[in-house]
Amino acid sequence: MKYTNSLTLALALTALAIGGTAHGLQANELPNTVGYQSEYPVYEGEAVTLDTSELSLAEISQGLTNGRFTSEDIVRSYLYRIQTLDKAGPELRSIIAVMPDALALARQADADRAAGRVKGPLHGVPIIIKDNIEATGPVPTTAGSYALIDNVTNRDAPLVANLKAAGAIIIAKANLSQWANIRSSNSVSGWTSVGGLVKNPYALDRNSCGSSSGSGASIAASLGAGAVGTETDGSIICPSTINGIVGFKPTLGMVSRTHVVPISHSQDTAGPMTRTVQDAAMMLTAMAGSDAADSATKDADKYAVDFADGLSPDYLKGVRIGVLRDRVGDQTGTQKVFEAALEDLKKAGAILVEIEDSRSGFDGLGEAEFEVLMTELKADMNAYLASTPASNPYRTLADLITFNKQNAATELRYFGQELFELGQSKEGLDNSKYLAALEKAKRLAGPEGIDRLLKDNDVQFLVGPSGGPAWRSDLVLGDSFSGPSQSQLPAVSGYPHLTVPMGYVEGLPVGISFISSKWSDHAVLKAGYAYEQISQKRVAPQFHRTLPINVGPIEFTKE
Repeated sequence: MKYTNSLTLALALTALAIGGTAHGLQANELPNTVGYQSEYPVYEGEAVTLDTSELSLAEISQGLTNGRFTSEDIVRSYLYRIQTLDKAGPELRSIIAVMPDALALARQADADRAAGRVKGPLHGVPIIIKDNIEATGPVPTTAGSYALIDNVTNRDAPLVANLKAAGAIIIAKANLSQWANIRSSNSVSGWTSVGGLVKNPYALDRNSCGSSSGSGASIAASLGAGAVGTETDGSIICPSTINGIVGFKPTLGMVSRTHVVPISHSQDTAGPMTRTVQDAAMMLTAMAGSDAADSATKDADKYAVDFADGLSPDYLKGVRIGVLRDRVGDQTGTQKVFEAALEDLKKAGAILVEIEDSRSGFDGLGEAEFEVLMTELKADMNAYLASTPASNPYRTLADLITFNKQNAATELRYFGQELFELGQSKEGLDNSKYLAALEKAKRLAGPEGIDRLLKDNDVQFLVGPSGGPAWRSDLVLGDSFSGPSQSQLPAVSGYPHLTVPMGYVEGLPVGISFISSKWSDHAVLKAGYAYEQISQKRVAPQFHRTLPINVGPIEFTKE
Protein backbone atom coordinates (compact mmCIF):
# COMPACT_ATOMS: atom_id res chain seq x y z
CA MET A 1 0.00 0.00 0.00
CA LYS A 2 1.34 3.42 -0.91
CA TYR A 3 1.20 6.05 1.81
CA THR A 4 0.46 9.20 -0.16
CA ASN A 5 -0.69 11.39 2.71
CA SER A 6 -1.49 11.29 6.39
CA LEU A 7 -5.10 10.21 5.78
CA THR A 8 -4.20 7.17 3.70
CA LEU A 9 -1.46 6.31 6.16
CA ALA A 10 -3.92 6.54 9.03
CA LEU A 11 -6.28 4.19 7.20
CA ALA A 12 -3.42 1.82 6.53
CA LEU A 13 -2.47 1.83 10.20
CA THR A 14 -6.10 1.17 11.08
CA ALA A 15 -6.12 -1.85 8.78
CA LEU A 16 -2.76 -2.99 10.11
CA ALA A 17 -3.60 -2.88 13.77
CA ILE A 18 -7.32 -3.40 14.13
CA GLY A 19 -7.76 -6.03 11.48
CA GLY A 20 -6.76 -6.05 7.89
CA THR A 21 -8.72 -7.77 5.20
CA ALA A 22 -11.24 -10.50 5.64
CA HIS A 23 -11.95 -12.17 2.33
CA GLY A 24 -14.71 -13.97 0.42
CA LEU A 25 -14.61 -17.75 0.75
CA GLN A 26 -16.81 -19.08 3.50
CA ALA A 27 -14.84 -20.01 6.59
CA ASN A 28 -15.71 -23.69 6.27
CA GLU A 29 -13.98 -23.73 2.87
CA LEU A 30 -10.65 -22.57 4.27
CA PRO A 31 -7.72 -24.84 5.10
CA ASN A 32 -8.32 -24.95 8.82
CA THR A 33 -6.95 -28.17 10.28
CA VAL A 34 -5.26 -27.59 13.61
CA GLY A 35 -2.91 -30.52 14.07
CA TYR A 36 -2.44 -30.32 17.81
CA GLN A 37 -6.07 -29.59 18.58
CA SER A 38 -7.31 -33.07 17.63
CA GLU A 39 -5.44 -34.43 20.63
CA TYR A 40 -7.71 -32.47 22.99
CA PRO A 41 -11.44 -33.05 22.39
CA VAL A 42 -13.48 -29.95 23.06
CA TYR A 43 -16.31 -31.75 24.81
CA GLU A 44 -17.12 -35.41 25.30
CA GLY A 45 -20.25 -36.32 27.21
CA GLU A 46 -23.95 -35.73 27.36
CA ALA A 47 -25.65 -32.49 26.41
CA VAL A 48 -25.38 -29.77 29.05
CA THR A 49 -28.54 -28.25 30.49
CA LEU A 50 -26.99 -25.31 32.37
CA ASP A 51 -27.44 -22.22 30.18
CA THR A 52 -24.49 -19.86 30.56
CA SER A 53 -25.45 -17.58 27.67
CA GLU A 54 -25.23 -13.93 28.70
CA LEU A 55 -24.26 -14.76 32.27
CA SER A 56 -21.84 -12.04 33.33
CA LEU A 57 -18.58 -12.84 35.02
CA ALA A 58 -19.93 -11.16 38.14
CA GLU A 59 -23.05 -13.34 38.04
CA ILE A 60 -20.93 -16.46 37.63
CA SER A 61 -18.75 -15.41 40.55
CA GLN A 62 -21.82 -14.82 42.70
CA GLY A 63 -23.38 -18.11 41.63
CA LEU A 64 -20.25 -20.00 42.58
CA THR A 65 -20.20 -18.22 45.94
CA ASN A 66 -23.81 -19.00 46.83
CA GLY A 67 -23.73 -22.55 45.48
CA ARG A 68 -26.10 -22.03 42.58
CA PHE A 69 -23.68 -24.03 40.46
CA THR A 70 -20.11 -25.35 40.56
CA SER A 71 -17.07 -24.42 38.55
CA GLU A 72 -17.29 -27.82 36.87
CA ASP A 73 -20.87 -26.98 35.83
CA ILE A 74 -19.73 -23.70 34.31
CA VAL A 75 -16.71 -25.15 32.51
CA ARG A 76 -18.79 -28.02 31.10
CA SER A 77 -21.36 -25.56 29.84
CA TYR A 78 -18.76 -23.41 28.11
CA LEU A 79 -17.02 -26.43 26.57
CA TYR A 80 -20.38 -27.59 25.28
CA ARG A 81 -21.06 -24.15 23.79
CA ILE A 82 -17.61 -24.17 22.16
CA GLN A 83 -18.38 -27.55 20.62
CA THR A 84 -21.88 -26.66 19.40
CA LEU A 85 -21.35 -23.03 18.37
CA ASP A 86 -17.68 -22.69 17.53
CA LYS A 87 -16.72 -26.08 16.10
CA ALA A 88 -20.18 -27.02 14.80
CA GLY A 89 -23.42 -25.13 14.18
CA PRO A 90 -22.49 -21.59 13.12
CA GLU A 91 -18.78 -22.60 13.23
CA LEU A 92 -17.56 -19.29 14.60
CA ARG A 93 -13.92 -20.46 14.65
CA SER A 94 -13.17 -18.05 17.45
CA ILE A 95 -11.32 -20.71 19.47
CA ILE A 96 -8.02 -22.18 18.28
CA ALA A 97 -7.71 -24.74 21.08
CA VAL A 98 -9.26 -25.72 24.38
CA MET A 99 -6.99 -26.30 27.35
CA PRO A 100 -7.00 -30.04 28.12
CA ASP A 101 -6.84 -29.54 31.89
CA ALA A 102 -9.81 -27.17 32.14
CA LEU A 103 -12.23 -29.67 33.68
CA ALA A 104 -9.62 -31.00 36.10
CA LEU A 105 -8.85 -27.46 37.22
CA ALA A 106 -12.57 -26.79 37.66
CA ARG A 107 -12.91 -29.81 39.94
CA GLN A 108 -9.89 -28.66 41.93
CA ALA A 109 -11.39 -25.17 42.23
CA ASP A 110 -14.59 -26.70 43.58
CA ALA A 111 -12.65 -28.80 46.08
CA ASP A 112 -10.68 -25.75 47.22
CA ARG A 113 -13.89 -23.77 47.63
CA ALA A 114 -15.45 -26.57 49.69
CA ALA A 115 -12.35 -26.52 51.91
CA GLY A 116 -12.58 -22.75 52.37
CA ARG A 117 -9.61 -21.98 50.12
CA VAL A 118 -11.14 -19.30 47.90
CA LYS A 119 -8.64 -17.08 46.09
CA GLY A 120 -11.04 -14.26 45.23
CA PRO A 121 -13.96 -13.28 42.99
CA LEU A 122 -12.45 -15.05 39.98
CA HIS A 123 -12.06 -18.36 41.79
CA GLY A 124 -13.18 -21.12 39.40
CA VAL A 125 -14.20 -18.66 36.65
CA PRO A 126 -13.28 -19.72 33.06
CA ILE A 127 -11.26 -17.19 31.03
CA ILE A 128 -10.17 -17.31 27.36
CA ILE A 129 -6.79 -15.91 26.31
CA LYS A 130 -5.67 -14.81 22.86
CA ASP A 131 -3.27 -17.24 21.21
CA ASN A 132 -0.34 -14.84 21.28
CA ILE A 133 -0.26 -15.12 25.09
CA GLU A 134 1.65 -17.97 26.71
CA ALA A 135 0.19 -20.39 29.23
CA THR A 136 1.62 -23.57 30.72
CA GLY A 137 0.54 -26.89 29.31
CA PRO A 138 0.83 -28.76 26.02
CA VAL A 139 -0.95 -26.20 23.84
CA PRO A 140 1.46 -24.07 21.80
CA THR A 141 1.35 -20.30 21.49
CA THR A 142 1.08 -19.81 17.73
CA ALA A 143 0.02 -16.22 17.00
CA GLY A 144 -2.03 -18.00 14.34
CA SER A 145 0.96 -19.19 12.29
CA TYR A 146 2.22 -22.71 11.65
CA ALA A 147 5.71 -21.30 12.18
CA LEU A 148 5.01 -21.48 15.93
CA ILE A 149 3.10 -24.77 15.95
CA ASP A 150 5.84 -26.26 18.17
CA ASN A 151 6.09 -23.22 20.43
CA VAL A 152 5.17 -25.05 23.63
CA THR A 153 6.92 -22.90 26.22
CA ASN A 154 5.35 -24.22 29.44
CA ARG A 155 5.47 -20.65 30.70
CA ASP A 156 2.65 -18.59 32.10
CA ALA A 157 2.77 -15.00 30.96
CA PRO A 158 2.70 -12.93 34.16
CA LEU A 159 -0.77 -11.67 33.29
CA VAL A 160 -1.90 -15.31 33.08
CA ALA A 161 -0.11 -16.14 36.33
CA ASN A 162 -1.95 -13.23 37.94
CA LEU A 163 -5.29 -14.49 36.68
CA LYS A 164 -4.53 -17.97 37.98
CA ALA A 165 -3.42 -16.55 41.33
CA ALA A 166 -6.85 -14.92 41.51
CA GLY A 167 -8.42 -18.34 40.93
CA ALA A 168 -9.31 -18.06 37.24
CA ILE A 169 -9.23 -21.11 34.95
CA ILE A 170 -7.77 -20.70 31.48
CA ILE A 171 -10.29 -22.64 29.42
CA ALA A 172 -9.19 -21.96 25.83
CA LYS A 173 -6.99 -19.96 23.47
CA ALA A 174 -8.68 -17.62 21.03
CA ASN A 175 -8.15 -17.25 17.32
CA LEU A 176 -6.86 -13.88 16.11
CA SER A 177 -5.58 -12.00 13.10
CA GLN A 178 -2.35 -13.73 12.17
CA TRP A 179 0.70 -12.19 13.82
CA ALA A 180 -1.70 -9.64 15.31
CA ASN A 181 -2.00 -8.04 11.84
CA ILE A 182 1.59 -6.89 11.49
CA ARG A 183 2.59 -9.10 8.53
CA SER A 184 0.89 -7.13 5.78
CA SER A 185 -1.02 -3.89 5.29
CA ASN A 186 -3.49 -5.94 3.23
CA SER A 187 -3.97 -8.65 5.84
CA VAL A 188 -7.16 -10.51 6.70
CA SER A 189 -8.98 -9.49 9.86
CA GLY A 190 -9.64 -12.54 11.99
CA TRP A 191 -7.89 -14.99 9.66
CA THR A 192 -5.05 -17.30 10.61
CA SER A 193 -3.58 -20.28 8.82
CA VAL A 194 -3.95 -22.21 12.06
CA GLY A 195 -7.51 -21.26 12.98
CA GLY A 196 -9.25 -20.13 9.80
CA LEU A 197 -11.55 -17.13 9.61
CA VAL A 198 -13.47 -15.91 12.67
CA LYS A 199 -17.14 -15.17 12.01
CA ASN A 200 -19.18 -12.40 13.57
CA PRO A 201 -21.91 -13.89 15.82
CA TYR A 202 -24.38 -11.17 14.80
CA ALA A 203 -24.12 -11.94 11.07
CA LEU A 204 -21.93 -14.86 10.10
CA ASP A 205 -20.83 -13.38 6.79
CA ARG A 206 -19.56 -10.25 8.57
CA ASN A 207 -16.10 -9.65 9.95
CA SER A 208 -15.08 -9.77 13.61
CA CYS A 209 -12.27 -7.24 13.19
CA GLY A 210 -8.92 -7.82 14.86
CA SER A 211 -6.49 -8.59 15.87
CA SER A 212 -8.30 -9.88 18.98
CA SER A 213 -11.12 -11.17 16.77
CA GLY A 214 -11.49 -14.55 18.46
CA SER A 215 -11.53 -12.95 21.88
CA GLY A 216 -14.32 -10.63 20.74
CA ALA A 217 -16.48 -13.20 18.96
CA SER A 218 -16.09 -15.83 21.69
CA ILE A 219 -17.27 -13.50 24.45
CA ALA A 220 -20.12 -12.15 22.32
CA ALA A 221 -21.22 -15.80 21.90
CA SER A 222 -20.79 -16.58 25.63
CA LEU A 223 -18.04 -19.17 25.17
CA GLY A 224 -16.28 -17.94 28.32
CA ALA A 225 -16.82 -15.57 31.21
CA GLY A 226 -14.26 -13.13 29.83
CA ALA A 227 -11.30 -13.00 27.48
CA VAL A 228 -7.91 -11.36 27.25
CA GLY A 229 -7.07 -9.50 24.07
CA THR A 230 -3.99 -7.54 23.07
CA GLU A 231 -3.70 -4.20 21.30
CA THR A 232 -1.08 -2.22 19.46
CA ASP A 233 -3.49 0.20 17.78
CA GLY A 234 -7.17 -0.72 18.05
CA SER A 235 -6.86 -4.49 18.36
CA ILE A 236 -8.96 -4.66 21.55
CA ILE A 237 -11.30 -1.77 20.75
CA CYS A 238 -12.36 -2.69 17.19
CA PRO A 239 -13.23 -6.37 17.80
CA SER A 240 -15.05 -5.37 20.97
CA THR A 241 -17.24 -2.74 19.32
CA ILE A 242 -17.92 -4.89 16.25
CA ASN A 243 -18.85 -7.92 18.37
CA GLY A 244 -21.03 -5.92 20.75
CA ILE A 245 -18.99 -6.30 23.92
CA VAL A 246 -16.95 -4.20 26.35
CA GLY A 247 -13.24 -3.86 25.63
CA PHE A 248 -10.66 -2.06 27.73
CA LYS A 249 -7.17 -1.09 26.64
CA PRO A 250 -5.45 -0.08 29.88
CA THR A 251 -2.65 2.40 30.35
CA LEU A 252 0.48 0.93 28.83
CA GLY A 253 2.39 -0.49 31.79
CA MET A 254 -0.65 -1.47 33.84
CA VAL A 255 -0.43 -5.09 32.63
CA SER A 256 2.76 -7.04 31.92
CA ARG A 257 3.64 -7.97 28.32
CA THR A 258 6.25 -10.61 29.23
CA HIS A 259 5.74 -13.88 27.28
CA VAL A 260 3.30 -12.26 24.85
CA VAL A 261 4.21 -12.41 21.15
CA PRO A 262 5.10 -8.75 20.46
CA ILE A 263 4.82 -6.07 17.86
CA SER A 264 5.93 -2.91 19.66
CA HIS A 265 7.02 -2.38 23.25
CA SER A 266 6.02 1.27 22.86
CA GLN A 267 2.37 0.42 22.15
CA ASP A 268 1.57 -3.23 22.96
CA THR A 269 -0.67 -4.01 25.89
CA ALA A 270 -3.15 -6.66 26.96
CA GLY A 271 -6.61 -5.94 28.31
CA PRO A 272 -9.96 -7.52 29.24
CA MET A 273 -12.81 -8.16 26.81
CA THR A 274 -16.14 -8.92 28.51
CA ARG A 275 -19.90 -8.55 28.31
CA THR A 276 -20.08 -5.83 31.00
CA VAL A 277 -17.91 -3.03 32.34
CA GLN A 278 -17.97 -4.54 35.83
CA ASP A 279 -16.57 -7.78 34.40
CA ALA A 280 -13.75 -5.87 32.68
CA ALA A 281 -12.93 -4.14 35.96
CA MET A 282 -12.86 -7.46 37.80
CA MET A 283 -10.50 -8.98 35.24
CA LEU A 284 -8.21 -5.95 35.19
CA THR A 285 -7.96 -6.10 38.99
CA ALA A 286 -6.53 -9.59 38.66
CA MET A 287 -4.33 -8.90 35.63
CA ALA A 288 -2.68 -5.64 36.67
CA GLY A 289 0.62 -5.30 38.49
CA SER A 290 4.32 -4.62 38.19
CA ASP A 291 6.64 -7.13 36.54
CA ALA A 292 10.40 -6.87 36.93
CA ALA A 293 10.87 -8.27 33.42
CA ASP A 294 8.75 -5.49 31.86
CA SER A 295 10.15 -2.06 32.73
CA ALA A 296 7.01 -0.30 31.49
CA THR A 297 5.13 -1.75 34.48
CA LYS A 298 7.41 -0.27 37.16
CA ASP A 299 4.63 2.04 38.41
CA ALA A 300 1.73 -0.38 37.94
CA ASP A 301 1.50 -1.36 41.59
CA LYS A 302 0.93 2.31 42.46
CA TYR A 303 -2.18 2.41 40.29
CA ALA A 304 -3.41 -1.19 40.44
CA VAL A 305 -6.50 -1.04 42.65
CA ASP A 306 -9.76 -2.93 42.91
CA PHE A 307 -11.10 -1.51 39.66
CA ALA A 308 -14.60 -2.78 40.41
CA ASP A 309 -14.73 -0.74 43.61
CA GLY A 310 -16.74 2.46 43.37
CA LEU A 311 -18.57 1.65 40.13
CA SER A 312 -21.75 3.69 40.35
CA PRO A 313 -24.58 4.71 37.99
CA ASP A 314 -24.29 8.21 39.51
CA TYR A 315 -20.61 8.71 38.68
CA LEU A 316 -21.15 10.98 35.67
CA LYS A 317 -23.36 13.54 37.43
CA GLY A 318 -21.77 16.94 36.82
CA VAL A 319 -18.81 15.44 34.92
CA ARG A 320 -17.69 17.36 31.82
CA ILE A 321 -17.18 15.17 28.75
CA GLY A 322 -15.67 16.29 25.46
CA VAL A 323 -17.53 15.11 22.35
CA LEU A 324 -15.11 14.47 19.47
CA ARG A 325 -17.51 15.93 16.94
CA ASP A 326 -15.07 15.86 14.03
CA ARG A 327 -14.35 12.16 14.64
CA VAL A 328 -17.91 10.86 14.34
CA GLY A 329 -17.58 9.85 10.69
CA ASP A 330 -20.16 9.98 7.91
CA GLN A 331 -21.93 6.64 8.33
CA THR A 332 -25.55 7.64 8.93
CA GLY A 333 -26.47 4.68 11.11
CA THR A 334 -23.48 5.15 13.40
CA GLN A 335 -24.19 8.88 13.66
CA LYS A 336 -27.78 8.20 14.73
CA VAL A 337 -26.77 5.67 17.37
CA PHE A 338 -24.06 8.00 18.69
CA GLU A 339 -26.52 10.86 19.07
CA ALA A 340 -28.73 8.56 21.14
CA ALA A 341 -25.69 7.65 23.25
CA LEU A 342 -25.03 11.33 23.91
CA GLU A 343 -28.61 11.70 25.13
CA ASP A 344 -28.00 8.80 27.51
CA LEU A 345 -24.87 10.54 28.80
CA LYS A 346 -26.96 13.63 29.49
CA LYS A 347 -29.52 11.49 31.33
CA ALA A 348 -26.64 10.14 33.43
CA GLY A 349 -25.89 13.74 34.45
CA ALA A 350 -22.87 14.44 32.24
CA ILE A 351 -22.17 17.92 30.88
CA LEU A 352 -21.28 17.58 27.19
CA VAL A 353 -18.75 19.90 25.58
CA GLU A 354 -18.60 19.95 21.78
CA ILE A 355 -15.06 19.71 20.38
CA GLU A 356 -15.26 20.72 16.74
CA ASP A 357 -11.54 20.50 15.94
CA SER A 358 -9.66 17.63 17.55
CA ARG A 359 -7.44 16.92 14.54
CA SER A 360 -5.26 20.00 14.23
CA GLY A 361 -1.66 19.71 15.32
CA PHE A 362 -1.08 16.06 14.46
CA ASP A 363 0.84 16.39 11.21
CA GLY A 364 3.26 13.50 10.88
CA LEU A 365 1.81 11.39 13.70
CA GLY A 366 0.89 8.48 11.43
CA GLU A 367 4.29 8.41 9.76
CA ALA A 368 6.06 8.57 13.13
CA GLU A 369 3.94 5.76 14.57
CA PHE A 370 4.59 3.59 11.53
CA GLU A 371 8.36 4.08 11.80
CA VAL A 372 8.24 3.09 15.46
CA LEU A 373 6.16 -0.03 14.80
CA MET A 374 8.35 -1.24 11.95
CA THR A 375 11.59 -0.71 13.87
CA GLU A 376 10.37 -2.24 17.11
CA LEU A 377 8.83 -5.21 15.28
CA LYS A 378 12.24 -6.56 14.31
CA ALA A 379 13.90 -5.93 17.67
CA ASP A 380 11.00 -7.15 19.80
CA MET A 381 10.16 -10.21 17.68
CA ASN A 382 13.80 -11.28 17.63
CA ALA A 383 14.00 -10.96 21.41
CA TYR A 384 10.79 -12.96 21.90
CA LEU A 385 11.72 -15.76 19.50
CA ALA A 386 15.16 -16.07 21.08
CA SER A 387 13.44 -16.75 24.42
CA THR A 388 11.32 -19.64 23.14
CA PRO A 389 12.28 -23.31 23.59
CA ALA A 390 14.61 -25.13 21.23
CA SER A 391 11.56 -26.96 19.88
CA ASN A 392 10.80 -23.78 17.99
CA PRO A 393 13.34 -23.60 15.13
CA TYR A 394 12.41 -20.06 14.11
CA ARG A 395 14.56 -17.66 16.12
CA THR A 396 14.35 -14.36 14.24
CA LEU A 397 12.02 -12.29 12.09
CA ALA A 398 14.18 -13.27 9.12
CA ASP A 399 13.47 -16.93 9.92
CA LEU A 400 9.72 -16.23 9.87
CA ILE A 401 10.01 -14.53 6.48
CA THR A 402 11.84 -17.57 5.12
CA PHE A 403 9.29 -19.96 6.62
CA ASN A 404 6.43 -18.04 5.01
CA LYS A 405 8.09 -18.18 1.60
CA GLN A 406 8.67 -21.91 1.96
CA ASN A 407 5.06 -22.45 3.04
CA ALA A 408 3.37 -19.89 0.84
CA ALA A 409 0.37 -22.09 0.02
CA THR A 410 -0.63 -22.10 3.69
CA GLU A 411 0.78 -18.87 5.11
CA LEU A 412 0.69 -16.48 2.13
CA ARG A 413 -2.46 -17.68 0.39
CA TYR A 414 -4.46 -14.48 0.94
CA PHE A 415 -1.91 -11.74 1.59
CA GLY A 416 1.80 -11.13 1.62
CA GLN A 417 4.42 -10.20 4.19
CA GLU A 418 5.62 -6.81 3.04
CA LEU A 419 5.50 -5.40 6.58
CA PHE A 420 7.62 -8.27 7.90
CA GLU A 421 10.11 -7.53 5.13
CA LEU A 422 10.03 -3.78 5.82
CA GLY A 423 10.60 -4.41 9.51
CA GLN A 424 13.51 -6.70 8.70
CA SER A 425 15.14 -3.87 6.72
CA LYS A 426 15.13 -1.50 9.70
CA GLU A 427 18.15 -0.61 11.81
CA GLY A 428 18.29 -1.11 15.57
CA LEU A 429 16.64 0.76 18.41
CA ASP A 430 19.54 3.18 18.69
CA ASN A 431 19.20 4.69 15.21
CA SER A 432 18.36 8.40 15.04
CA LYS A 433 15.36 8.12 12.70
CA TYR A 434 13.60 5.75 15.05
CA LEU A 435 14.40 7.77 18.17
CA ALA A 436 13.11 10.97 16.57
CA ALA A 437 9.93 9.20 15.43
CA LEU A 438 9.36 7.75 18.90
CA GLU A 439 9.72 11.13 20.58
CA LYS A 440 7.43 12.79 18.05
CA ALA A 441 4.73 10.12 18.23
CA LYS A 442 4.57 10.09 22.02
CA ARG A 443 4.56 13.88 22.26
CA LEU A 444 1.86 14.43 19.64
CA ALA A 445 -0.46 11.70 20.93
CA GLY A 446 -0.02 12.37 24.66
CA PRO A 447 0.94 15.83 25.95
CA GLU A 448 -0.02 17.64 22.73
CA GLY A 449 -2.89 15.29 21.96
CA ILE A 450 -5.16 13.79 24.60
CA ASP A 451 -3.79 15.90 27.45
CA ARG A 452 -4.20 19.12 25.45
CA LEU A 453 -7.75 18.27 24.38
CA LEU A 454 -8.73 17.52 27.97
CA LYS A 455 -7.15 20.69 29.33
CA ASP A 456 -8.19 23.13 26.60
CA ASN A 457 -11.81 22.03 26.83
CA ASP A 458 -11.87 21.59 30.60
CA VAL A 459 -13.18 18.03 30.35
CA GLN A 460 -12.36 14.80 32.17
CA PHE A 461 -13.12 12.38 29.32
CA LEU A 462 -13.30 12.32 25.53
CA VAL A 463 -16.00 10.33 23.73
CA GLY A 464 -16.69 9.30 20.16
CA PRO A 465 -17.91 6.29 18.20
CA SER A 466 -15.46 3.41 18.61
CA GLY A 467 -15.97 2.39 14.99
CA GLY A 468 -18.52 1.62 12.32
CA PRO A 469 -20.51 -1.60 11.89
CA ALA A 470 -18.90 -4.83 10.67
CA TRP A 471 -18.13 -5.18 6.98
CA ARG A 472 -18.75 -8.31 4.91
CA SER A 473 -15.80 -10.72 5.00
CA ASP A 474 -14.13 -11.03 1.62
CA LEU A 475 -11.08 -13.22 1.09
CA VAL A 476 -10.70 -12.01 -2.50
CA LEU A 477 -11.08 -8.24 -2.46
CA GLY A 478 -10.12 -7.51 1.13
CA ASP A 479 -11.49 -5.32 3.87
CA SER A 480 -14.03 -2.62 3.23
CA PHE A 481 -13.46 -1.11 6.66
CA SER A 482 -14.92 2.36 6.97
CA GLY A 483 -16.14 4.60 9.72
CA PRO A 484 -14.69 6.46 12.68
CA SER A 485 -11.94 5.22 14.93
CA GLN A 486 -10.70 6.76 18.17
CA SER A 487 -7.85 4.30 18.66
CA GLN A 488 -4.72 6.05 17.43
CA LEU A 489 -4.23 8.72 20.09
CA PRO A 490 -4.69 6.42 23.12
CA ALA A 491 -2.75 3.64 21.40
CA VAL A 492 0.30 5.78 20.60
CA SER A 493 0.25 7.69 23.89
CA GLY A 494 -0.39 4.54 25.92
CA TYR A 495 -3.44 6.09 27.61
CA PRO A 496 -6.56 4.10 28.61
CA HIS A 497 -9.39 3.51 26.14
CA LEU A 498 -12.72 1.81 26.85
CA THR A 499 -15.49 0.84 24.43
CA VAL A 500 -19.03 0.06 25.60
CA PRO A 501 -21.94 -1.13 23.41
CA MET A 502 -24.05 1.88 22.37
CA GLY A 503 -26.52 0.30 19.95
CA TYR A 504 -26.97 -1.36 16.58
CA VAL A 505 -26.93 -0.38 12.92
CA GLU A 506 -29.25 -2.73 11.05
CA GLY A 507 -28.56 -5.38 13.67
CA LEU A 508 -24.78 -4.86 13.75
CA PRO A 509 -23.22 -3.60 17.01
CA VAL A 510 -21.35 -0.34 17.43
CA GLY A 511 -19.70 1.04 20.58
CA ILE A 512 -18.85 4.33 22.25
CA SER A 513 -15.29 5.15 23.31
CA PHE A 514 -14.21 6.70 26.61
CA ILE A 515 -10.67 8.11 26.68
CA SER A 516 -8.70 9.98 29.31
CA SER A 517 -5.20 10.64 30.64
CA LYS A 518 -2.44 8.26 31.69
CA TRP A 519 -3.23 6.08 34.73
CA SER A 520 -6.87 7.24 34.76
CA ASP A 521 -7.99 3.64 34.19
CA HIS A 522 -10.26 3.49 37.22
CA ALA A 523 -12.02 6.73 36.30
CA VAL A 524 -12.53 5.61 32.70
CA LEU A 525 -14.11 2.35 33.87
CA LYS A 526 -16.36 4.28 36.25
CA ALA A 527 -17.49 6.56 33.42
CA GLY A 528 -18.19 3.63 31.13
CA TYR A 529 -20.08 1.80 33.85
CA ALA A 530 -22.35 4.79 34.55
CA TYR A 531 -23.12 5.08 30.83
CA GLU A 532 -23.75 1.33 30.53
CA GLN A 533 -26.18 1.30 33.44
CA ILE A 534 -28.43 3.94 31.91
CA SER A 535 -28.12 2.78 28.29
CA GLN A 536 -28.25 -1.04 28.62
CA LYS A 537 -27.71 -1.53 24.90
CA ARG A 538 -26.17 -4.99 24.67
CA VAL A 539 -28.35 -7.62 22.97
CA ALA A 540 -27.19 -11.23 22.61
CA PRO A 541 -26.27 -12.37 19.09
CA GLN A 542 -28.55 -14.77 17.21
CA PHE A 543 -26.03 -16.11 14.67
CA HIS A 544 -27.89 -14.83 11.62
CA ARG A 545 -26.48 -16.06 8.34
CA THR A 546 -26.46 -12.59 6.82
CA LEU A 547 -28.28 -9.26 6.80
CA PRO A 548 -31.01 -8.17 6.79
CA ILE A 549 -31.67 -9.95 10.03
CA ASN A 550 -35.28 -10.72 9.11
CA VAL A 551 -33.99 -13.67 7.05
CA GLY A 552 -33.99 -15.52 10.37
CA PRO A 553 -31.25 -17.06 12.49
CA ILE A 554 -29.19 -19.98 11.31
CA GLU A 555 -30.67 -23.37 12.10
CA PHE A 556 -28.35 -25.88 13.71
CA THR A 557 -28.58 -28.86 16.00
CA LYS A 558 -26.84 -28.65 19.36
CA GLU A 559 -26.79 -32.39 20.01
